[in-house]
Amino acid sequence: MIPENQTSSRDFILLGLFSSSRTSLVFFSSLCILFILTVTENALLILLILRDSRLHSPMYFLLSHLSFMDILHISNIVPKMIANFLSGSRTISFTGCGFQIFLSLILLGGECLLLAAMSYDHYVAICHPLHYATLMSDRVCVLMAAGAWLVGTLNSIVHTAYVLHFPFCEPWVIDHYFCEIPALLKLSCVDTSHYEQGVDVSGIIFLLIPFSVISVSYVKILYTVLQTKSSKARKKSFSTCSFHMVVVVMFYGPFIFTYMRPKSYHTPGQDKFLATFYTILTPTLNPVIYSFRNKDVLFAMKNMLKYNFLYKK
Repeated sequence: MIPENQTSSRDFILLGLFSSSRTSLVFFSSLCILFILTVTENALLILLILRDSRLHSPMYFLLSHLSFMDILHISNIVPKMIANFLSGSRTISFTGCGFQIFLSLILLGGECLLLAAMSYDHYVAICHPLHYATLMSDRVCVLMAAGAWLVGTLNSIVHTAYVLHFPFCEPWVIDHYFCEIPALLKLSCVDTSHYEQGVDVSGIIFLLIPFSVISVSYVKILYTVLQTKSSKARKKSFSTCSFHMVVVVMFYGPFIFTYMRPKSYHTPGQDKFLATFYTILTPTLNPVIYSFRNKDVLFAMKNMLKYNFLYKK
């Protein structure tokens, strides 16, 4: 491979998630449907939270930020995939690639911290209900959400600037469907082992610690619920916690496996498959698991539809 100075005039080639063949039309159609569904359901959830006063609580405040992150994240990746598929072009500019990495790291890092904050909210609500108003005050919620965005942004600035300063070797072909750090490191003409140690540190901060917080929170929640005499309450809590943990594992598991392995252990097919979980599938599932199974959200949706129907009438 020939070292090539990186300039904004050069383009990367994204090999994509699927090829431009007839058999890939099914996958392409599914991707379009998932994209529209994800944006619609997350936007609807944000609208419901803003409009209905019953949803003006810490849990839904954090959920609105999660939904906004999910909209931005899937919009940062999927439209480019769709455009490349329809045009037959697989290129992405150096600037475009850098922006994808920058925004993706902000949103992924922020979501990791936000999910931990949401699990803490659930823990306080169930295990310390008498202190909920104090421990989850409006000020605390704003600090949690702002902290997730701020820390995610600072982390993204450091990693994006560092990665884009590596010299890349020709051909500039990324065997992935979007610009992601592990895939980009394979193009580097220099040793990146020291930088990968920095990625491991970020992995501990954004992945292992939040995942541990979430796991401990739900263990304590289940332990508290087991002490209750109501079998109906236990059943409902077990159902809620199990659904939440499935989504958490789907998000953190592939994310940890992708970012905390040495570069030599990565394979393109495996990386692309794992990335679909935290870039496409969990943004689609989050509103369903965290909100649309909730009676308050369903009631708010029913009221909004009823209001619109009567208003039109």
